[in-house]
Amino acid sequence: MLKALGQVLFTGLQVPKYTTAESKGKDYEIRTYEAATWVSVTLKGTQGDAVMKEGFGKLFKYIQGENDKKVKVEMTAPVTGRVEAGADPASESSFTVSFFIPQEHQADPPKPNNPDLVIENRPEITVFVRTYGGFTNDQMVRAEHLKLVESLRRDGVQFCEEPFYRVGYDPPFKLTNRRNEVWLLQSGRA
Repeated sequence: MLKALGQVLFTGLQVPKYTTAESKGKDYEIRTYEAATWVSVTLKGTQGDAVMKEGFGKLFKYIQGENDKKVKVEMTAPVTGRVEAGADPASESSFTVSFFIPQEHQADPPKPNNPDLVIENRPEITVFVRTYGGFTNDQMVRAEHLKLVESLRRDGVQFCEEPFYRVGYDPPFKLTNRRNEVWLLQSGRA
């Protein structure tokens, strides 16, 4: 109960429900997220920051009422970006940018007007999470992703190399105490 309350109060926004397990290392966390409904858009690009911004903009229009019910949907956290890297650094990567649908709309979310957006029913997932602060960018995401990979290898933990998630909790106008994360899936999960 206190954990769930803390999850809402940390950002001031509704977040998906999860439980934590003890990790071998102190530099990452293990979370299991309950199955939930998200709204998502998949885009391709070589610059993650630009693609995440574009995806955020499309999803923001959806929560502002560009949906079949013409209702505003409350902003939630986090914004996730599922990254499937291209064949090489110069190739385009696939980014699936997603907003968690608030609890009051989980059972019957408004359908997006934009055909690029989809309602996604995510199954329960277990992820390894590395948290970091500041204003994030592609370079920081890469560095934190590599640190998480190194930590999991050090601890002999089974994880999926791809995809990985870049995750943000804060609006652009928040200047301090910002929260960003990178996630890797536990092996056997997609």
